Amino acid sequence: MKKTLFYSIFSFLVFTQLSFSQVTEDPEIRKMISEIKTENLEATIHKLVSFGTRHTLSETKSKTKGMGAAQQWVKNEFDKASLESGGRLTTTIDYFTAKADGKRIPADSYIGNVMATLKGTDPTDDRVLIISGHLDSRVTDVMNVKSNAPGANDDGSGVAALIELAKVMSKRSFPATIIFVAVTGEEQGLIGARYLAEKAKASNWNIIAMLNNDMIGNSLSSGTNLRDNTQVRVFSETIPYLETEEDAKMRKAISRDNDSPSRLLARYIKTTTEQYVDQLTVKLVYRNDRFLRGGDHTPFSQNGFTAVRLCEMNENFDHQHQDLRTENNVVYGDLPEFMDFEYLRKNTCANLATLANLASSPKTPVNVGIEVKKLSNSSTLIWSAPEKAPYGYQILMRETVSSHWEKTFFTKETQIEIPYSKDNYFFAVQTVDALGHTSLPVFPIPIR
Repeated sequence: MKKTLFYSIFSFLVFTQLSFSQVTEDPEIRKMISEIKTENLEATIHKLVSFGTRHTLSETKSKTKGMGAAQQWVKNEFDKASLESGGRLTTTIDYFTAKADGKRIPADSYIGNVMATLKGTDPTDDRVLIISGHLDSRVTDVMNVKSNAPGANDDGSGVAALIELAKVMSKRSFPATIIFVAVTGEEQGLIGARYLAEKAKASNWNIIAMLNNDMIGNSLSSGTNLRDNTQVRVFSETIPYLETEEDAKMRKAISRDNDSPSRLLARYIKTTTEQYVDQLTVKLVYRNDRFLRGGDHTPFSQNGFTAVRLCEMNENFDHQHQDLRTENNVVYGDLPEFMDFEYLRKNTCANLATLANLASSPKTPVNVGIEVKKLSNSSTLIWSAPEKAPYGYQILMRETVSSHWEKTFFTKETQIEIPYSKDNYFFAVQTVDALGHTSLPVFPIPIR
């Protein structure tokens, strides 16, 4: 009886020192979301389709057809956004030579990624966020460079999203840098993304998040005829590609198999999207990509960066990687009329909410740990402030069987004791500013 009473008093005293965080919304993010227009996205899709084919190895000299014309048009759209950015948005086509591989690149080819960089306003903040979609398209034969390959959804949807985001976000300023990139060569083996990821690694870019948007504008599945424009999938790797032997030992010791940096980013996208975007739920998919398939986030993961893929809930294979034709009254081909532009708008807004929050957030806490000096049914977390102390910190908590965070505590201190056992819960710590912008969470390691 005395022990029960003691623990009840102990729990009460601990809770009186804890503050459950209250959700704070940034009205400027709400305003930006309202500026994302369905009709703009639809117009961009139709323009991209008008180039006939955007095959990576297609025409580069024409001003109206093929990859070269499409690249110049995308750059021009970025240039328009640059005019309203006060010089902070710079644009380029980053050309490189893709070496012949005897498979999907038959000869050395000069190709490029179309990039717009919104420079961060804080000179002491080297953080970089990347959002991508792939500009190239294809039909049934991946080596067919002549036939019309509209690529409306795959991946005109991703490119339309990042163009619209660049136009809206370049009118604002963020401490961290955001790069909007329409990569080339996804269908030929992720070559544009691999080039950029390797360049970023060699140049020591501090990429804290890479969001790959590949097919985010279709809501009707083939075969089952299920229609769903209220959910979007986010794919994230389980175990990091570049995990060291020491990292692996720690992961196994603390059961961190479901908390890779990419998975923490995926949960961040879920939390932020469901706070800011109406009628859209993020479905966390626990694999790097679809079964035996890949996307442009993968080369970033392979080079040690935190990267995820956003993808529609239902894929329609009648309108993906198909020659344009009609068979048995079924129209095949990746055409605009089979897209859901309102769904595309919501998925674009999910990206905006994530990018704006992360690019505005304080840097992550450092030396995040959890005490294990003694056995206890409470948990003590300790960390250090980044170089610029934030407004406060959020402690995230979930049961071990839960896919996402269930409870959040707020404190202005760099240590907290919570009456929940580390045997039964997972924790993470993130910084937060006065407007509610939160950093990526940091998973604690044992402190003895």
